[in-house]
Amino acid sequence: MKKMLFILSCLILLTACQQAAVEATKVSPIVKPKTELNVGTLYGAQIYVTTGQGLAGFDYEMADRFAQHLGLDLNMRAYANINELYQALKQGEIDLIAAGLADTNNRREQFRLGPPLYYVNQVLVYKQGAKYPTDISQLDDNVTVIADSSFIETLANLQKMYPELVWDQQSDKDSEELLAMIARDEISYTLADSTTFEINRRYMPELRAGPVLREDQAIVWLLPANNSDRLMSELLSFWHEQKRIGTLAHLNEKYFAHVKRFDYVDTRAFLRAIDSKLPKYRDQFQQYAGDLDWRKLAATAYQESHWNPNARSPTGVRGLMMLTLPTAKQMGISNRLDPVQSIRGGAKYLNDILTRLPESIPENQRMWFALASYNIGYGHVEDARKLAQSMGLDPSAWRDLKQVLPLLQKRKYYKQTRYGYARGSEAVHYVDNIRRYYDTLVWIDNQNQELQHDLMDDTQQTAEKKEDDQLVGAAPQ
Repeated sequence: MKKMLFILSCLILLTACQQAAVEATKVSPIVKPKTELNVGTLYGAQIYVTTGQGLAGFDYEMADRFAQHLGLDLNMRAYANINELYQALKQGEIDLIAAGLADTNNRREQFRLGPPLYYVNQVLVYKQGAKYPTDISQLDDNVTVIADSSFIETLANLQKMYPELVWDQQSDKDSEELLAMIARDEISYTLADSTTFEINRRYMPELRAGPVLREDQAIVWLLPANNSDRLMSELLSFWHEQKRIGTLAHLNEKYFAHVKRFDYVDTRAFLRAIDSKLPKYRDQFQQYAGDLDWRKLAATAYQESHWNPNARSPTGVRGLMMLTLPTAKQMGISNRLDPVQSIRGGAKYLNDILTRLPESIPENQRMWFALASYNIGYGHVEDARKLAQSMGLDPSAWRDLKQVLPLLQKRKYYKQTRYGYARGSEAVHYVDNIRRYYDTLVWIDNQNQELQHDLMDDTQQTAEKKEDDQLVGAAPQ
């Protein structure tokens, strides 16, 4: 009996050893290292948008920098609405949400919120011609807002004071679409972030801002509520670094500073000129722009002459690009009033300035320095850069230079410079205007491309339906 037990014990031990050996030879599953930062977003001019020069947007640029900070490729995907974004984050399809969303109590309950990127006011928007509503109690129609937006929380709080307040929610529209519906008289009121309103009134000048319903609301990124400690730590480190080196200030200036100044009459006139005047010269702008985006060249020409080939000023500049006589001769232009020659000369002159600018000026800001030089002269811009450096500012950052340029009008400062007095404030306004005109041209191009895409889809669907009908008609009955 003892012998039998001994043999059985040996067999059990041998079997266990064999199983252990088999397990030891099994290959552990290979965990592939993470190579992409998956970011969910929404389309929007200040968030994420495709332009003729590639992708753009405050959130896009910050996300791209964050991906580089992590050593990952950026995979940014736009979703149809906020709820889809929420679900994608909760289900692990994306690592974070970067979509111009505000800090709200509801979002704090569902997600972890990153540090503030910038701040906005929530404003009531209506159409020109309607009575200005001093407060919510004066509204004579419902307010229409985006479903799951921060506006819902604002309206819910207001409803406690104004029980009669009623609103509609749209899940298949974004802020820009609701603003367009205001302009078309399809709805009476909506809420919008101040940045979105300021950007879109350039395309829809009939929009008007009513009372501010919420001030200084932080725009943040959303992270998963769980298992995101490491990502949050990296994000905080990244945010502090970008704030220190001025990235946040640069992007704020790039996307928002130049749209704050608004002229209703000028905006309406520009939109009309795009239809009536631009088609005459568009081909020439495209032909002679060279490495420039032709729309920047066209925007410059509009700022100079409102696309009037016979324009002239008391100071002696003439033509579509308003060239001085010495500049025209330098660029090989014999007739400044000939629009083709003027465009060719202006484009050549701008490109020449761009090549002269110091390499320290970033590529995405060089055009603004060149335009300021086009307006007041290269020497004055160099004076302003030296002043900026002496004041501890960055002479290669447009956000800093635009603070210094107006000082060239003050004796205290211009007496220190080589070229003396210059109308620096005019140069700042000049560049801001061109940036607004350029943004409008990009927006209209995008709208036209979307329209052409929709028409192509409709044509294809019609052709497919016709083909299906023919097949059905040819089939045996």
